[in-house]
Amino acid sequence: MNVKKIREDFPILNSKKPIIYFDNACMSLKPRQVIEKINEYYNEYPACVGRSNHRIGRIASEEYNNTRSIIKKFINAREEKEIIFTRNTTEGLNILSKTLDYDLIITTDKEHNSNHVPWLMSGKKREILKTEQDKVDTSIEEQLKDILAKNKNNKILISIVHTSNLDGTTINPEKIIKIAHENNALVVLDAAQSITHKQINVKKLDVDFIAFSGHKILGPTGTGVLYGKKELLEKLKNNYTGGDTVKDTFYDKVEFEEIPQKFEAGLQDYAGFIGLGEAIKYLQKYINDIESHQTKLNKILTEGLKEHVKIIGPKNPELRSGIFNFTSKINHHELSVILDNYANIMIRSGRHCVHSWYNDHNIEGSARASVYLYNTEEEAKTFVDKMKEILK
Repeated sequence: MNVKKIREDFPILNSKKPIIYFDNACMSLKPRQVIEKINEYYNEYPACVGRSNHRIGRIASEEYNNTRSIIKKFINAREEKEIIFTRNTTEGLNILSKTLDYDLIITTDKEHNSNHVPWLMSGKKREILKTEQDKVDTSIEEQLKDILAKNKNNKILISIVHTSNLDGTTINPEKIIKIAHENNALVVLDAAQSITHKQINVKKLDVDFIAFSGHKILGPTGTGVLYGKKELLEKLKNNYTGGDTVKDTFYDKVEFEEIPQKFEAGLQDYAGFIGLGEAIKYLQKYINDIESHQTKLNKILTEGLKEHVKIIGPKNPELRSGIFNFTSKINHHELSVILDNYANIMIRSGRHCVHSWYNDHNIEGSARASVYLYNTEEEAKTFVDKMKEILK
């Protein structure tokens, strides 16, 4: 990748007061192409989609529906009907938790709250796979087999994070899905972090559902995607109803739309999803090179600071993608403010929406630097130098 050229597309990286943005696991920056596409909607065809037959309504509908086609190709879904527009990963997982028929839900001990709280609140029986922190864990596969063997008479759902926002480790989804399907269980992948740097082929994986957000893949906030196999989505009841979810209504009955419209109630964020399509087109150009670039930067961070901080997750940066999460002798919140004020470096501090893991490990919180396609080796080296100065 030509990182220098990529950076030219991001207005905030070319401002008078340059920043080092290392908070990409929370939110990616937006290229000008996405910003311009959003403005194009508001400037040229700010109309309702699928409702108005006038000229700008037809243009808006065409652009909006094109995003569904772009996403279908991006994840290699079978049909556009399998692509449901949501506000974010959280909404997609909530839809599943409230509409799927299951007796037992299986997750891991380091799920983001988006993939923890909905299942916790469901009141259904739960099993939590325990992971190890110093390596990529394969023991979860054996744990899964044991749980499935003990629950043969239950309808089982496995909802698991693909790449962890806690430590950057990635599970082997092929093995998990194979084990699950051999035991008549369904699999949901929380792909919010993995979709940012991996090409996900849902057809090849044979995964039942995936959910991800637009704001982590160079797209607008308030946009997300829930993918599901057509035959499974058609069995689900819509959780929200109203405008756009119905074909016809009477005073005493309603006829609902087919998928995906039956899940997309009300007027949507048309500008946002049109912008998301543009973001995915941009991301697609670099998707096969992003992970190796992130790993290269993570090696610089790890080698430079491994003697000065305590890294959360495997010590090998090749196993942590773009995540460098750590604790130090300085409070994590104070450190993030110091880095911002002292060096114009933006990181995340806190418990990163994985409160349950931090509570279980008696850790108050941590500082997390996360890199992406527009970050440079020079920025990584600067982070190491400034961290050493601050710690000293």
